[in-house]
Amino acid sequence: MERLLDAGADPDTLAEDGLPVLCLAIDAYAERVAGALTHAGADPDRALPDGTTPLLRAIERGSYGVYSEVLGKDPGLRLRGPAADRALALARNRYERCLVAPGERTRVQDGDWFGHLDELTLDGRTVRAGHGAILTDLEWTLRLVTPVEELADRGVAHPDPDHVDWGSALRVLCERRSVRTWSAVAALRHHPDPAHRRFAADVLRCLTLFEEEDTTPSFERQTSELFAAWAAEESDPRVLADVLFAWGTEHEHPDMVTTGLGHTGHPSPLVRAAVPDCLDASPLAPAARAALLTLAQDEDDSVRRSACAVLGRRHDGSPAVRACLVGLARDPDDEVRWCAAERLSESDDHAPEIADALAGLLGEERQLVRVIAAYGLMRRDDPRTADGYARIGPPGPALEHDHRWSRLWDWHWRREQEYGNTSAAAEQ
Repeated sequence: MERLLDAGADPDTLAEDGLPVLCLAIDAYAERVAGALTHAGADPDRALPDGTTPLLRAIERGSYGVYSEVLGKDPGLRLRGPAADRALALARNRYERCLVAPGERTRVQDGDWFGHLDELTLDGRTVRAGHGAILTDLEWTLRLVTPVEELADRGVAHPDPDHVDWGSALRVLCERRSVRTWSAVAALRHHPDPAHRRFAADVLRCLTLFEEEDTTPSFERQTSELFAAWAAEESDPRVLADVLFAWGTEHEHPDMVTTGLGHTGHPSPLVRAAVPDCLDASPLAPAARAALLTLAQDEDDSVRRSACAVLGRRHDGSPAVRACLVGLARDPDDEVRWCAAERLSESDDHAPEIADALAGLLGEERQLVRVIAAYGLMRRDDPRTADGYARIGPPGPALEHDHRWSRLWDWHWRREQEYGNTSAAAEQ
């Protein structure tokens, strides 16, 4: 489609059924095709024979990814009066009906970036239930300030941070940065439903995550203080884990390490996995190092992986940490081995046992781990680098922009040049 458009094809071309090809892309949930057509000038507001428009068709079909592509340029200026009212009414109607619609639901990924949602049958047609995300986005596009509590209810109707409804509500609240918004989100900390409290922690985390030096207003200090108090009183393990994670990854606080140490023996692995980020400081306090070494031997894979990440980042060359990371490079869980490979590869500790551990990862099934291991050997000028490069195989698409693969390729090219020059000189 992109090649055809680049060659001059009309983006409003009609298909055999008399509808614009944009409608075919919408019905097929072909997000990239719909985006290519819209960006090339296809009219999302074109009147269709049934009295709708491509944009209304996208709203009705319920894919947030497709809707986002079909929304088109300057929607806040285009959608006014009856057109805006009709789009909002359709999104709200479909949202409310999909919430209570009976029958089977199938979870599907909605495009490459937007998260997942359910597919279900409504009025005899298969639709995607991303109408909550669409309604939230459309309201904000039209600059309708929906109450924070209503957005939170909409976000947790499917209590999963990877659902498009959750993600859309979170994004809009982060864009509505104000004291009023922050206060209303912070008040959700006392909501009786744990899902609402998780949502509040996620929004507060992102408000800080996307805050820059010149951001006004700044909520870093009060959010950190709020998380400190919240961590001391939260009883739900899943919410507590989210609070500790948000606090530990985005803030600094004098009580953070002490709080983290207090939860190292928590019965929930979710909480224990969030503890290492609270202990992450440079340099590591002796008690924090001891706790991390213990967590690195935890029975839960995610706890070991979290401890590995912090230990590797703060590795100061101590024999105990080195031995721990080398052991994690042989962990039965492949995600833990991946984390250990990354930390050992980037480490400035050039002890022989670390090079041996990296060499032991050259046979990993995951190509990226083989790249990371070979890169670590190259940084150490280890003679096993050539074998590591050879065992990587043809690079997959995910490696195209990876700096480690680029450095390895440069190393191999220079080596071939030097080898070729040396061989030519010897023959002469």
